[in-house]
Amino acid sequence: MADGARLTTVEDVREDGSFLFTATNSFDMEEEVIVVPCDEEVAADGGAPVDGEGGVAAWINRCTHEAQRFDTGRGVPMRGGEIICPKHGSMFDACSGECDNGEAAGTTLPDVDVTVDDGDVFLTDDEYTFEHEGGVDDGDDGPSSTSHVGF
Repeated sequence: MADGARLTTVEDVREDGSFLFTATNSFDMEEEVIVVPCDEEVAADGGAPVDGEGGVAAWINRCTHEAQRFDTGRGVPMRGGEIICPKHGSMFDACSGECDNGEAAGTTLPDVDVTVDDGDVFLTDDEYTFEHEGGVDDGDDGPSSTSHVGF
């Protein structure tokens, strides 16, 4: 069994299209991370290949152009093996994280190391500690304000 926190399964990532989780980085800051299907035999930077089934890759959940979140709680928008920035339409290769078009052209997504063991996906990046499934604010009851102002 792989060392690290078990996140999900490759089957679930492929069925749902992506997996979102929150981890604490080495600076003690929470980061959202996405796990997406990757169909290359060996995924680059943070990818974990799965024999005969493709694989998965994990990336920080934000565009390199304006820090726009890819997954806002409804899954990662993808087309043809590319992650799509919902704000400006830049497309990032799901396996390499590279972008060659739009506002983010010439940039690469920050990767997070994951490993696949017997179909299970594990967080194996020493720079991150698993916190919970979902986004940073998931499960939060909102601000603790006592204001009675409604919007």
